[in-house]
Amino acid sequence: MRDFARISSHLQPSVANSLHLSLRYSTMVKVNHKQAALDFLSFVNASPTPFHAVKSSKELLAAAGFEQIREKDPWASSLQPGGKYYLTRNGSTLIAFAIGKKWKPGNSVAMIGAHTDSPVLRIKPVSKKQGEGFLQVGVETYGGGIWHTWFDRDLGVAGRVMVRAADGSIQQKLVKVDRPILRIPTLAIHLERKESFDFNKETQLFPIAGLVEAELNKTKDQNAESTTTTPLKPLTDRHHPFIVELIASELEAQPADILDFELILFDTQKSCLGGISEEFIFSPRLDNLNMSFCAVQGLIESVRSPKALDNESAIRLIALFDHEEIGSKSAHGADSDALPAVLRRLSVLPAKSDGESNSSIDLATAYEQSLTTSFLVSADMAHSINPNYSAKYESDHKPHINKGPVIKINANQRYATNSPGIVLLQEVAQKAAEDGGDVVPLQLFVVRNDSSCGSTIGPMLSANLGARTLDLGNPQLSMHSIRETGGTEDVGHAVRLFASFFEHYSTLSPSILVD
Repeated sequence: MRDFARISSHLQPSVANSLHLSLRYSTMVKVNHKQAALDFLSFVNASPTPFHAVKSSKELLAAAGFEQIREKDPWASSLQPGGKYYLTRNGSTLIAFAIGKKWKPGNSVAMIGAHTDSPVLRIKPVSKKQGEGFLQVGVETYGGGIWHTWFDRDLGVAGRVMVRAADGSIQQKLVKVDRPILRIPTLAIHLERKESFDFNKETQLFPIAGLVEAELNKTKDQNAESTTTTPLKPLTDRHHPFIVELIASELEAQPADILDFELILFDTQKSCLGGISEEFIFSPRLDNLNMSFCAVQGLIESVRSPKALDNESAIRLIALFDHEEIGSKSAHGADSDALPAVLRRLSVLPAKSDGESNSSIDLATAYEQSLTTSFLVSADMAHSINPNYSAKYESDHKPHINKGPVIKINANQRYATNSPGIVLLQEVAQKAAEDGGDVVPLQLFVVRNDSSCGSTIGPMLSANLGARTLDLGNPQLSMHSIRETGGTEDVGHAVRLFASFFEHYSTLSPSILVD
């Protein structure tokens, strides 16, 4: 096993190279739960933004033999039964799939959906601020974060940068300034004695970045040299020059070549194992990079054997969406055409040429036929019981960390789970054990009648596709905090459950009769 200290301080440029890809979590062997958790730490430490999460996922998939394709290209002639592929949209949403060698148009698709985004603070388009001699940075809240947890943390910046290259083209590059450059200071208790911590998100959530005096001369020199007019104010007028220079330095570019960026703040403290027996994961972005990682690994594990797709009649697919935390209604969110467009194209892919006639297949209705026999697992983190607030939980539905994935149910359809889906997942979990591995435990969760209920991509995708859907996720504490808590063993549980789902869906689904 790798040295834990090295893993917890992971700064490797390639996630795929950092993982033990020869390690199997699949149903054919016992799970090394700690190793699975350490691999997740490598993934999440390398992925402070959705752009980086997609990059990390691409590295894992490419190392496992998946080929990149693009939405703008034709697929009918290039995608083949037995092939493994992935595509991205906006660099922050990813869809990957493996086509069974016995695939025919209109067959089913086994799907797992998750999301790449988390509540964060994002640098505003004009962020240059100062007050009382301090340089400050204007930030915008993204999603429903527990914002008081962002105070007094060592914050770096990361995201996407548009850079003008030497040939004049404008390229997208990812940046990750992995050192503390920003901090949001709390007010000393001596100046305001209150038990509750209240603040104004627009005026009191600005990070400090340095002192004004240190930047005055630099700014004067840059202003003196600048004679170019642009449609928008120059980037060094909209943002503190030190930020632009820092980004340029990270990308080995000139400040003048940095045209625009989408940057978020992130906690530079690394994810790690914690607890007396290292039974916990202490990490940012568990919601929902934990489920994104497990989906990627589950798909990879399900096709690791060279013969894994030989008798498969379905397509095995994962979809990792951006913008779930703000409603998913964007060009690359779950409420877009991203997944329906991919499924429509896949549904009419020709079968492997084996001399059998395809004349009986109605391509005009293949998409609708495919969806009626397909299934989606909406994988989003769930709430573990918090021992300090146990009264907030329904007395018979108190999920526990390290007791396996949590099936989420809501009578008002905030979750898309129903009884046939629960039965299917039970069968999938049982198959994982029958194949020679450990039992995959499952848990059930509903919220109290006097409590509000969150939601996921499950209901919207279920409504848009008409495909059967179930919501589940690994249990965690402190959801939407800058620092969350999950279970070391739950990573391996979810990977094995997802691998078993892909491996057995084609045979299990026809045996669960509904309509």
